[in-house]
Amino acid sequence: MPRLSLYRPNRTNDYNFIDRRASEMYTIGGVDLYLHKYLGPSPKEESNDATQPAYSEADPSFIEDVLLLENRDREYDPDVYVMRGVYNIQDIDFDLSQFGLFLNNDTLFITFHYNNMIDTLGRKIMAGDVLEAPNLKDYHPLDPSGAKALPRYYVVQDAAFAAEGFSPTWQPHLWRVKAVPMTGSQEYNDILKKPFEEDNQWDSQNFYPEGSVVVDGDTYYQAIQNVPSGTDISDSDYWTEYTPDTLNENITTLSKDLQFNQQILQQAESEVPLSGYDTTKFYIVATDDEGRPASQEDLQTDDSTIAVEKTTPKSNGYTMGYLTGDGIPPNGLPVTPGVAFPINPSEGDYALRLDYFPNRLFRFNGARWVKVEDNIRTDLTPGANNKSLYSGFVNNTDTVPTTDRGDIPSRQSLSDILRPKADN
Repeated sequence: MPRLSLYRPNRTNDYNFIDRRASEMYTIGGVDLYLHKYLGPSPKEESNDATQPAYSEADPSFIEDVLLLENRDREYDPDVYVMRGVYNIQDIDFDLSQFGLFLNNDTLFITFHYNNMIDTLGRKIMAGDVLEAPNLKDYHPLDPSGAKALPRYYVVQDAAFAAEGFSPTWQPHLWRVKAVPMTGSQEYNDILKKPFEEDNQWDSQNFYPEGSVVVDGDTYYQAIQNVPSGTDISDSDYWTEYTPDTLNENITTLSKDLQFNQQILQQAESEVPLSGYDTTKFYIVATDDEGRPASQEDLQTDDSTIAVEKTTPKSNGYTMGYLTGDGIPPNGLPVTPGVAFPINPSEGDYALRLDYFPNRLFRFNGARWVKVEDNIRTDLTPGANNKSLYSGFVNNTDTVPTTDRGDIPSRQSLSDILRPKADN
């Protein structure tokens, strides 16, 4: 008589019987989960960096950056797979296993039926896949203008066979994944850039009330007024092209982060509008040719006891320093701006040449125009409105053509410059 053994080295009828029962349990008691399948790093035609190889197609086994072991630019399947999963609902709880109090309710451990997963997805769920839990939608967001429910996305971090999924024959039937909330980072741009609108396909035979949003092909349209049945989508009296918000703008903190950043920049520009040091608040004493303070004969006092200098300061005096030039004459004295020097100037007059870059302040000494300073104090916020050498240097969009490495951008981050590159 052969010995008794529950273990089976092969998948026999016992395995098939238990597997069908497990599949039925997940069909009856599981919850729908939408899976966005990770396809791999985004393909690129060529690469001049050996640590970032070029791939002709997306493959989940490829690595985009073999130096940092990162897949920053990911590609996801445009089709969404519906799968049945089971997870334990978690209450807000404190994790007392570490020093201090930590809330631990944002990680989901979800199990799937293994063979159903293979039949639906074509492979095992792996790290990088994104799950959407429709039963966890937020139907009452704090923003009253958002009429739609906010979806919940989770990223798979790890996956393996579930311990509770092994049958008496020692064969696995369940696949367990660890998922954490998805953040609005670069890796998930392929998902976050999708429109935050329902896929309401346009049908010419339907009636659409004012404000309705439909999609025809890849273009979204919004009804300007009530659209009667039979109205063509190209009729501009009823339809106008519409650009919907993206998921990134609604389910992440991107919009709030941009708003906070703009407010911080606005306050920073108010408190420190220009680089360098402000010397306009200082009174500069006029000096003679030998650098001594001007005599009283060079000063004239009117009835209001306000001193008016005949001999104007030749510079910012003791306030000269790093980034103090602002093109403003000392003591708030008058200046003539323009692209040419004024005619018939008097000794001590100032002229600001606007055709110099940066603008240059001159003072007439009776015989010639002498340079006083350049307006080198610039806006600290780089951008299109910052027309300065500093901004042009930092935001240089030009490329340097080379014979061996192609066109190298002039503006590069330090992490790219200091990263070792293959010389082969």
